[in-house]
Amino acid sequence: MAGRRLGRRFGWLWSAYAVSTLGTWLAFNAFTVILIRVLHAGPAEVSALPAAGTAVAALVAVPLGPWIEFRRKRPVMMAMDLIRCVALMTLPVAYGFGVLSFAQLLVVSVVVGACDITFGAASGAYVKSIVAREDLLAANGRFESTTWMSIVLGPPLGGLAVATLGPMVTVVADALSYALSALGIRAIGRDDEPSGTAGGAHRAGDTGLLDGWRFILRNPLLRPLFINNIFVSTLIMATGPLLAVLMLGRLGFPPWQYGLAFAVPCVGGLIGSRLSAPLVARFGRHRVLMTAGTVRVLPPIGLVFVGPGLPGLALVMAVETALITSSAVFSPVMATHRLDHTDPTRVARVLSAWSVSTKAGIAVGTALWGVLAAVTSPTYGLGLAGALLLPTPLMLLRTPRTPRTPETPPTPELPRSSEKAGAGR
Repeated sequence: MAGRRLGRRFGWLWSAYAVSTLGTWLAFNAFTVILIRVLHAGPAEVSALPAAGTAVAALVAVPLGPWIEFRRKRPVMMAMDLIRCVALMTLPVAYGFGVLSFAQLLVVSVVVGACDITFGAASGAYVKSIVAREDLLAANGRFESTTWMSIVLGPPLGGLAVATLGPMVTVVADALSYALSALGIRAIGRDDEPSGTAGGAHRAGDTGLLDGWRFILRNPLLRPLFINNIFVSTLIMATGPLLAVLMLGRLGFPPWQYGLAFAVPCVGGLIGSRLSAPLVARFGRHRVLMTAGTVRVLPPIGLVFVGPGLPGLALVMAVETALITSSAVFSPVMATHRLDHTDPTRVARVLSAWSVSTKAGIAVGTALWGVLAAVTSPTYGLGLAGALLLPTPLMLLRTPRTPRTPETPPTPELPRSSEKAGAGR
């Protein structure tokens, strides 16, 4: 997979993705750290920020999906990068003047979240227009492996930077990474996108983003994955603030150890993303989705046993390693399956509908789990989410089997030693 040549345009897009993703993970949970360490927020507020920000961002993004569909994707991606850069840079300015507030964090969260959805939809459609169908899994595997490499490097470096230079340094780094990403996308140069996905007018009967949801829900190959993705993403992400409050608060882990707890296991992400194509080539897409989708929901229940000190840190690392490795196998296969079975004229709307639904679910789940943790305890919230994750693989049983596709060669290609790994968002 790593040795497949996907062209100059993909190379620049991949590089831009790498820079912005590294910046994002340098600022891993930066808002959470700011809330806890600067604004002295409790569990309810820490959960409320991502919940409200994600919900409003998803709402703002609803009209953007159809708009993206009929625009050229490169200018949209560049604009989203630059808007995120400007929005994030307002935070260190406010912090320097002593006027940083929860409201400003919320506004920036909404802006960045809406841009994330828009960028993701535009970039997904653009990838499908520049990468051959048989290379989609290779392309998604590179994005996935780049994401995990960024997670391995970003959180510990970001935690060290926060400890030595203050809470805003990683926010600045994240903002600058978006500016560099915009430059990388600009370097792709002008190109012609398919007429069905750029520059056209809305067709008669086009119902905007509703058309994306309708396409997903009527497609038996996408519907089970869509529903499963919402539930699993919601339950996993809703517990993030609770684990942060537990580790950074009651258990007293310093920020660098908190970052380390999530960085080291991400080596499993690199392994999993590299294994996805060979596994599909050998066992088929359906079996890989079923197996990886089942394995990824088993570890989180173990977080109820997290305690202070080295044993607690080791437990979090073990749980995250198992979760991340299986998720890294699942994600590129799912993303390829989704693109492969989406009408080229609906890619942006389908990806927007998918992302909006997932983010809305995460927002609701995060808010509910924040209230639950405030009423009970973060540990109880972690345990309930872990228990609810266990039956979610049953949703995947309704995914019909599909014939093997030529997305990977019969014998996986070995990485070429001269080819360097690259980037990701």
